[in-house]
Amino acid sequence: MNNLQLKEKPTLKEYQEYVNMLEIQRGFIDQNAITKCLLLGEEMGELFKAIRKTMKLKTDVNADVSSVKEEIADILIYLCSIANRFDIDIEEAFREKEEINKKREWI
Repeated sequence: MNNLQLKEKPTLKEYQEYVNMLEIQRGFIDQNAITKCLLLGEEMGELFKAIRKTMKLKTDVNADVSSVKEEIADILIYLCSIANRFDIDIEEAFREKEEINKKREWI
């Protein structure tokens, strides 16, 4: 039973809250950060595979490959999940890090 609804045009905080609720509902809330990091790593590999397929690079023709869009969504879910385990507000972290990046010299 899935009665969760993500509102139209959610903030990053609302994504994080939604992921927390879906993890409770689906029984994943007890998975620790290490497990979530390993799962994120798997999703990154699936994203790379989907990109290879989309870019018409050589891939296993029998491999079950999702779309780039689906894999990016999976990665966002795991990022929210990991951030939640460390009580990190992703938007706040992004803004703080971007202020540091603005001061860097890029060549």
